[in-house]
Amino acid sequence: MSERTPVQNAARLVGVVFLLVAILGFVPGITTNLYAGLAFAGDGSEAELFGIFAVSVLHNVVHGLFGIAALALAATASGARTYLVGGGALYLVLWLLGLVGGMDWLPANRADHWLHLVLGAGMIGLGIALTRGHEGAAAG
Repeated sequence: MSERTPVQNAARLVGVVFLLVAILGFVPGITTNLYAGLAFAGDGSEAELFGIFAVSVLHNVVHGLFGIAALALAATASGARTYLVGGGALYLVLWLLGLVGGMDWLPANRADHWLHLVLGAGMIGLGIALTRGHEGAAAG
C-alpha cells in the first residue's frame, strides 16, 4: 500500500468538507428558515446555511454526491487531480451562470456566487499546484 500524495489528501479534505456541508444543510439552527423555507429545488428556497448561503434539498444532495465523488476519486493521485481540476471547472461554470442569471434551478445568492468563484479557482489551483513536477503522482 502506497502513501497518499498531497493531491489525494487535498481531494479527501475537500470531499469531507462537502459532506459536512451537505449534512449541515439539514440541521436546524445552522441552516436558517429550514422548516418554513427549505424547498426541494429551484431558486425559491428561503433556507440559508449559516444564515448566508442559499440551500435547498437538491443543493444539499449535490454537495453530498460531490463529497462522495471526491473520496472515491482520491483513491489515486490522477483521480484526485481530475476531481479537483474538473470539479473546480464546474464551480467556475456555476459562477458564470450566476453572473448571467442562469441559476433558476438552484438557489443561489450573491454569497453563493462568490463562493463558487473561490471554490473553482481554489480547487483548480490545488489540483495543478499539488501535481506540478510529479508526473508519476499524476499517473497513478
